[in-house]
Amino acid sequence: MVGPSLTDAERQVASKRLKLGFVALVGVSGGLVALAAGATPVQGLVGVGAGLVVGWLLLRYLASVGREWKGSRRR
Repeated sequence: MVGPSLTDAERQVASKRLKLGFVALVGVSGGLVALAAGATPVQGLVGVGAGLVVGWLLLRYLASVGREWKGSRRR
């Protein structure tokens, strides 16, 4: 029988990297949008910081929705 290709530890590391990548992507896109709109470099950094906060909040929201969905699928 074929088992999972990742161990639990490897799965946790991959999950953490995916989450960090998601938050970083949202943060960097916030800064790039600010710079494309004509922001100064300082305002661009503020855009990155705000994007990181929004990305983290979005990740928390998606995690809670995912837990609810996963719980409802097991019933």
